[in-house]
Amino acid sequence: MIKKTVVVELSSGLEARPIAMLVQVASQYESKIYVESDSKRVNAKSIMGMMTLGLATGEELVITADGSDEQQAISDIEKYLRNN
Repeated sequence: MIKKTVVVELSSGLEARPIAMLVQVASQYESKIYVESDSKRVNAKSIMGMMTLGLATGEELVITADGSDEQQAISDIEKYLRNN
């Protein structure tokens, strides 16, 4: 299992379209992937769960991945949150 803290750098924060893209990125992997913000922890492959976080640009979140492709999953999710 890998945990990584990432700052959301998307200019629009995590609104509907960016969340849908993030869920698509996470869904490519077999690993179980979770996103934590404050006291909420949701499945990164669940669009409805991700929408409940209401994350904005500059906020920190913790990504947790557990599985055979966890390293690549964390890396790609971090890349998405930092570069889009």
